[in-house]
Amino acid sequence: VQLQASGGGLVQAGGSRRLSCAATGSIFAIDAMGWYRQAPGKQRELVATIMSGGTTNYAESVKGRFTISRDYGKNMVYLQMNSLKPEDTANYYCNVDARTTRWASVTQYRGQGTQVTVSS
Repeated sequence: VQLQASGGGLVQAGGSRRLSCAATGSIFAIDAMGWYRQAPGKQRELVATIMSGGTTNYAESVKGRFTISRDYGKNMVYLQMNSLKPEDTANYYCNVDARTTRWASVTQYRGQGTQVTVSS
């Protein structure tokens, strides 16, 4: 399973950005999809997750500003980021919990990430 994130870039504080992540390869089923971020010198942080049934979960720091969604048919996950702040600057990468066959166990996969830089 390969993950390719895109949509990062430089944005001014208060602006918006939409990240996309495509999961490709031998995929039988995807359970959860999510976004994490890591800034230089900081620990990796969960940003948002969306389960197969549509249940979402957000970090307190992004609630009300970020929205996660997914396209089940295309195995894609999106992160709409509004009202961006300089502290949102980080490398954002997507994770999926997927099975490659009906009998395989669920495995977590992580992509390379896309850099988001918010200027003040």
